[in-house]
Amino acid sequence: MIEEMGTLTGPATPPVRDWPALDLEGTEFDPVLADLMHEGPLTRIRLPFGDGWAWLATSYEDVRAITNDPRFSRAEVTRRQVTRLAPHFKPRPGSLAFADQPDHNRLRKPVAGVFTLAAMKRLRPRAQEILDEMTDGIVRNGPPADLIERLLEPFPIVVVSEVMGVPAADRERVHAWTRQIISTSGGAEAADRAKNGLYGWITETVRGRADSTDDSVYSLLGAAVARGGISEEEAVGLAGPLQIGGEAVTHNCGQMLFLMLTRPELLDRMLSRPEARGTVVDELLRYIPHRSTVGLARVALEDVELGGVRIGAGEPVYVSYLAANRDPEVFPDPDRIDPDRDPNPHLAFGNGPHYCTGAVLGRLLTELLVDTVLDRLPGLRLAVPADEVVWRRKTMIRGPQTLPVTWSR
Repeated sequence: MIEEMGTLTGPATPPVRDWPALDLEGTEFDPVLADLMHEGPLTRIRLPFGDGWAWLATSYEDVRAITNDPRFSRAEVTRRQVTRLAPHFKPRPGSLAFADQPDHNRLRKPVAGVFTLAAMKRLRPRAQEILDEMTDGIVRNGPPADLIERLLEPFPIVVVSEVMGVPAADRERVHAWTRQIISTSGGAEAADRAKNGLYGWITETVRGRADSTDDSVYSLLGAAVARGGISEEEAVGLAGPLQIGGEAVTHNCGQMLFLMLTRPELLDRMLSRPEARGTVVDELLRYIPHRSTVGLARVALEDVELGGVRIGAGEPVYVSYLAANRDPEVFPDPDRIDPDRDPNPHLAFGNGPHYCTGAVLGRLLTELLVDTVLDRLPGLRLAVPADEVVWRRKTMIRGPQTLPVTWSR
């Protein structure tokens, strides 16, 4: 549905386009987003929940400009109910996701060292050990197996839990909360219960780690609160999105492996040139439709002109990294998977100050999963026809719900 609106920001103001959260099959690109990309680099949208409408930027240039421009505020979003995908919007005070500079850097500082390249290099052997143990069980039991159930879901949970400092006894309930938080099913009540459960647990954990000396995230946050560098409220708001991060790895890898198992030429490339897999992983990160609709909004703090369009002070703005990653001005033939694409400056992990804190960890876990599955399960193939693979419904993060495979023993 398209609703004609008045000229709120000038004669060229586009109409408002309703954008429902579609339950799409496989790795299909959202047709509504595709239409919006063709309508213009800046359009206006209305999502299923919240109030009013918002601008949507879809070009690579505009997405980078907005995400690097301090005139577009995340903090301002917490003061109003902008149009959104999530049925329940109750941001935590002090959350890194809604912090502007200089608070953003202050909040990120206590845990920045956990997610560096050097830290991930140290983590890699332990992560591989965890993954090998899980894969040994799959090989021992023999085919078939559901890769989501046996590897893609438990592996990120265990590694992220170790990085965060979640005790083994608490991991299943923490995962249940994070899984519900990224779902759009169950409505506001279910989302509220999950958030209250998770953030209540995080609060108690941070309080209990004030004197800890290990380098887990919860211990570092407990120590930072004890020193007075950040408040307890800020520590809890910082930890929540980091704890949820493993969900993205599960579903990104699920989409990647589905693509490999349904495109023989892609699988052959991964198997025949293992030294060049990193290039293909980057191309798949660019290509996969990681999420439904868009993520978090920003609000213009003043009038901003972008590409000849005036965005008025107080108006909400979304950027689509999925659309930016399909911009033909940056990625020739963007709807084709090109294993040799170079350069490939994709924005799969975001851009600007809010670039994903756990990006290096996410990339590490993705590489380990892809390499281990391909190397340990020879003759890998789907155990069911591709159109029988079940995909997640009512979710913010897209991916297969199950990925049944078989292989040669």
